[in-house]
Amino acid sequence: MRVTTGEQMGVGSEQTERGLATLVGRLTEGLTKLVTQHLTLARAEMMEDARLMGADLALIALFVPFVLVGYGFVCAGLAVALARWLGLAGALALVGGLNLVGGVVGVKRAAERLKAHQVMDDTKSELNRSVTALSQEVPHGR
Repeated sequence: MRVTTGEQMGVGSEQTERGLATLVGRLTEGLTKLVTQHLTLARAEMMEDARLMGADLALIALFVPFVLVGYGFVCAGLAVALARWLGLAGALALVGGLNLVGGVVGVKRAAERLKAHQVMDDTKSELNRSVTALSQEVPHGR
């Protein structure tokens, strides 16, 4: 039996369509897997960041009362010592002013450090790599 050109084209079209459908299926599967992996990475990174920050905050909360009590005694002692030369009011004002300036400087530095902390760095870089890879044009002939 002889196959005509029209029949050959029909068979070729079906194979091309099946091949295209397979490629689209693989692409969809790959993209789904990629998105799932990115979400898994983001979740794991967020959990790790939260765990580390929580541990640091717990340590700070544990030692803050000791620091405050010790600091209060040091400031009172300094004010009493300075009261000989400045009077009690002058000594308290000087110690209070120094504490105010030091506190403002410390809070500013801490706020700058918090702003500089990058959360989810790995997730961002992996997502950027994926977007770059997906946006590159595939050469013809492949």
